[in-house]
Amino acid sequence: MYGYQGKVLRINLTTSTYAVEALDETVAKKFIGGRGLGTKMYADEVSPDVDALSPENKLLVVTGPLTGTPTPTGGRYMVVTKSPLTGTIASSNSGGYWGPELKFAGYDVIIVEGKSEEPVYIMIEDDKIEFRPATHLWGKIVSETTKALEAETPEKSRILTIGPAGEKMSHIAAIMNDYSRAAGRSGVGAVMGSKNLKAIVVKGSKKVDLADAEALKAVVKECMQKIKDNGVTGQGLPTYGTAVLVNIINENGVFPTNNFQTSQFDKAEEISGETLAEKYLVKKDPCYRCPIACGRYCKVDDIEGGGPEYETIWAFGGDCGVSDMGAVIKANFWCNEMGLDTISAGATIAAAMELYQKGYIKDEELNGLSLEFGNAEAVVEWTKRMGMREGLGDKMAEGSYRLTDSYGVPELSMSVKKQELPAYDPRAIQGQGLQYATSNRGGCHVRGYLISPEILGLPEKLDRFSLEGKATWVKVFQDLTAFIDSSGLCLFTSFAMGAGDYASMINAVIGTDWTAEDVLMAGERIWNIERLYNLEAGIDPSQDTLPKRLLEDGIAEGPSKGNVARLSELLPQYYSERGWGSDGIPTEDRKALLGL
Repeated sequence: MYGYQGKVLRINLTTSTYAVEALDETVAKKFIGGRGLGTKMYADEVSPDVDALSPENKLLVVTGPLTGTPTPTGGRYMVVTKSPLTGTIASSNSGGYWGPELKFAGYDVIIVEGKSEEPVYIMIEDDKIEFRPATHLWGKIVSETTKALEAETPEKSRILTIGPAGEKMSHIAAIMNDYSRAAGRSGVGAVMGSKNLKAIVVKGSKKVDLADAEALKAVVKECMQKIKDNGVTGQGLPTYGTAVLVNIINENGVFPTNNFQTSQFDKAEEISGETLAEKYLVKKDPCYRCPIACGRYCKVDDIEGGGPEYETIWAFGGDCGVSDMGAVIKANFWCNEMGLDTISAGATIAAAMELYQKGYIKDEELNGLSLEFGNAEAVVEWTKRMGMREGLGDKMAEGSYRLTDSYGVPELSMSVKKQELPAYDPRAIQGQGLQYATSNRGGCHVRGYLISPEILGLPEKLDRFSLEGKATWVKVFQDLTAFIDSSGLCLFTSFAMGAGDYASMINAVIGTDWTAEDVLMAGERIWNIERLYNLEAGIDPSQDTLPKRLLEDGIAEGPSKGNVARLSELLPQYYSERGWGSDGIPTEDRKALLGL
């Protein structure tokens, strides 16, 4: 098989056994890899009503056909399981170097089943698979675990692990690799922790066979030039990282502040990408074969490490009313060490701050720590407490929806399907609001990044307040993103590349003759199989919505003043655009068209 290694590694933790199975090439090409293939395989094997934290749930780690190839950014992998946070299908993406190493070891997919009686880690070195005790690692933070495993495994092994948050089954726990890369969203770290699986270590020596190496060389050269010439991928992201967005988003009045109570932060410059680069940046921190190098490696006081990203800066910064970049970097550091999703962690602290502001949380619950908006020390300390489930941090570790619901005001959780919204106020960007509401994994910006046309003007500038054509744009972006997530590439390439470019790369790697239309059709198939799984899991179309505040309370001030998310007008258009019934359910005709 070209592009694929043709092997699935099935790990049974209950019996400490494994099996190597053949990858079904027909299914692989139909669902591509990564997110799509993982969802198809998971849905075929696991009941939609499974308890996410039970031994009956499975955890799939899936590469794409472009993972480990010479394609630009070909270093991504996906974790697919049922989310303990949302109850939806979870597919969480990570970069770094671990994903390619799994391909080099000879595997496209790992399926983890059951639960170990004691903490273990898995050592994969090409054809050699070992179950090793991890009791000595249990309780350790991510950097300590990684260093310990580097010392006791073959040189240049790559480490994937959970931190204390995953061990303690926090609903917002991440899976970490290469110290600071995260499969961050939807609580996938909790599923790994529920299985007493501390880490998966990989070391490989194989190569990935290509259908047409010369054709790939030509298309890679062309795509690399497009990435270099693009203002976002060639200039903004390499220079300032994703935090280049802070000032841009804030100036447009789209930067949620104090748990979305306002949409502009008067101290945004102090937590901008420019400030990060000037005062805290040590070096760029690129992923495997990445020409963009948006990753940052920063230092403040005695703390240094990977990050923070734009979303993290917003979550611990503007959303909590904090303008101290040093504190944001420290909070990000502790998320990496504890294994927490930075978006959900920061947004949950922001929700807790509003609960305190409105008198729901009392002083006696705080154990002497502040929960006031703007308190820089608080965001750092509450992050640690969430990771260790200490005091009120135990409640916060369940995410903002369960936290606010426990006080009787779930509407103060700025989430969709119980997953915290990222750093863009949907009242001021109508397409992004529709994408939030319809995302198959809950509140998410990387299921269809409408910020690109609505704010950045790529591939063309759209009026962010207008509804015209937005349902079409959302569908196209969602479908294209599903394909990219499944291919093994980074979503950021889409700032510079289109569906035709991805078709050319995939053709050269796996030997197909797909067109841009085929790429979008594959993405639509993946989107629909996720939708169908969620429907069977009880995630009905009534959950295609936004928090009440964003639907009813107009933005109070700034460039987006007076606007609300006009979801009720857009949703019927979206269902129609998708070829679904007016009830939001895929029709039999649509399923047949997509081969589902």
